[in-house]
Amino acid sequence: MASPPIPRLLRLATERPQLLEVAAADLRHLGTGDLSRCYDDLYPRIEPLMWMAGDEDFSRWLEIYQALFREQQALIDADGGVVQARFIIGIPIADRPDHLRLCLESILQLCLCYEYGGRGPDGIFKRVSVVVAEDSRDLANSDRHRALVADFRQRGLDAHHFGLEAQHARLMAIPADQRRELAGLLTDQPAEAFHHKGQAATRNLSYLKMVELARPGEETLFYLMDSDQRFLVNRAAMAGEAIVPGLNYFYYINRIFQTGRVDVLTGKLVGDPPVSPAVMGANLMGDLAAFLWEMAASDPDAACGFHGAEGVLAGEAAYHDLAALFGYEARGGPCAYSCSLPGDHTNADCLTALADRLPAFFRGEHLTRRSLFRYGGSFMALEPARTLYPGNYIVNRAGLRYIIPFGQLRLRMSGPTAGRLIQAEIGQRFASVNLPMLHQRTIPRGTADDFRPGVELAGRSVVDIGDEFERQFFGDLMLFSVVDWLKARTLEELTDAVALSEVVERTESRLLALYGTNLAAIDARRRALEAWFASAPPWWSASPAMADLKGFLGNVERNFGEESVAWQRSRDPFHRAWRRGQIIAALGNYRRERAAWDGLWASDTATPGGLTEGGCGRQTSR
Repeated sequence: MASPPIPRLLRLATERPQLLEVAAADLRHLGTGDLSRCYDDLYPRIEPLMWMAGDEDFSRWLEIYQALFREQQALIDADGGVVQARFIIGIPIADRPDHLRLCLESILQLCLCYEYGGRGPDGIFKRVSVVVAEDSRDLANSDRHRALVADFRQRGLDAHHFGLEAQHARLMAIPADQRRELAGLLTDQPAEAFHHKGQAATRNLSYLKMVELARPGEETLFYLMDSDQRFLVNRAAMAGEAIVPGLNYFYYINRIFQTGRVDVLTGKLVGDPPVSPAVMGANLMGDLAAFLWEMAASDPDAACGFHGAEGVLAGEAAYHDLAALFGYEARGGPCAYSCSLPGDHTNADCLTALADRLPAFFRGEHLTRRSLFRYGGSFMALEPARTLYPGNYIVNRAGLRYIIPFGQLRLRMSGPTAGRLIQAEIGQRFASVNLPMLHQRTIPRGTADDFRPGVELAGRSVVDIGDEFERQFFGDLMLFSVVDWLKARTLEELTDAVALSEVVERTESRLLALYGTNLAAIDARRRALEAWFASAPPWWSASPAMADLKGFLGNVERNFGEESVAWQRSRDPFHRAWRRGQIIAALGNYRRERAAWDGLWASDTATPGGLTEGGCGRQTSR
């Protein structure tokens, strides 16, 4: 079979011979395998040129980069000798049709830009499948999710909707004794209320469908993501933040797993922070105060002077009030606000836009500390991982054993907690790579239509994040209890309830003090801003921003003040004792629960053919 034409590769070899080790004249005489390796060698040489370039050159290089991948795929399709793993993507979804649409659009766009795995005769991409695992309460939203799946299948995406009835039936197919042991991982909610099970339980249930879709004898990778994420990254451009499909995730992840070095791979997130607003209030209030004081000294009618700020480049975990807990240095000063309004507008317009967007903070946005993608060299360079990002991780068949546990507790920080447990078990076979996804807490057209557990709205003006705050505090308690435990003890010793209780109580005392100090700082900054508003420049009184700013501070007091319901509950000794008991019991049961999960894959109950032809063995690379 004749090889397809390679015009892009030939042109680049002629125009930029330093990028290839093979001369343009010699390329025509190479076999398919050698030609494919030329592309593999070329991408890491183009990437620094692309990511270090200005806007115009970046766009030009990106077009070339994507075209080369498509050209290489045509070569692979014509020959058929290169092994490419199939990806099955699992997306738990609960009452978020607008998020799901953007998420699925990004997957299809990634397939179109790079054509990983090629298309079949029916026009559907052959090596990328999607399972949308339903967890909605609203039947109308479930119907919209199902319709979106059907629409994207028509457009070329091998998408499947895993509805509530199908999930429950699949759960009931597991023998009763085994099902009881797995209740903490797969839920024991009744069929009539099989919704809002939480991301962990829904994600774990989606594994069952994903494995059913895997074909015997085919190398398969299971990719888990969240509906508020997209296969895109953001870069710093002259006009602000530019969103681009600049990473060929499937290509690089396939190559990483073919090395045989990892069973679980995770990538970080860019865009909105991956943490709760419960632990971002202090630095937001500091940044807001700095912005307002600078704005007060500006001419309201002058052209906006708040573009191009470097706040998004604030550094690792700069959005987190308690970053030091994770080993990061706290940023010394405030981060500047970068105005996102397009076209000609004034400083007063900028203020109004910021004030209008502030309520999105309670949905998880941070207006001054978003994260930008940073090119760091090879996309195959691995680092030891300690945090599993629930919305951006990939496992092979052996890695299906390492799930996110403790879903029945509904605590936050499940990914970091799971990561520490996985790290303790498999070490370097759990790795991280610089292939982040774009994280967007809210949809572009507004903040009120998306479901977010733990956040309650009473109209536009009143927000209550008490449930999320409580789950954040006790999620931190579980995480850092595990961190402290693993400094001196093993996973097998987690059944020592007495020793575990001592660690949890000691960790709780430390967190209560840290949270108390942080909330005091938030409250002090709120009071200072309220006092400052009383003497703000005259033009502010007529600004529509003033009511929004005061309303925001009211919600800050409601959620972070001394009398906030969440903080009172977290300090209540009876409530804390109840949560400690849950945490100690869950950790003590971890090994037994994991054994039950491992047994599921080793039996014939998971899928008609079992997890692998020979049980739960390690996937081999070819």
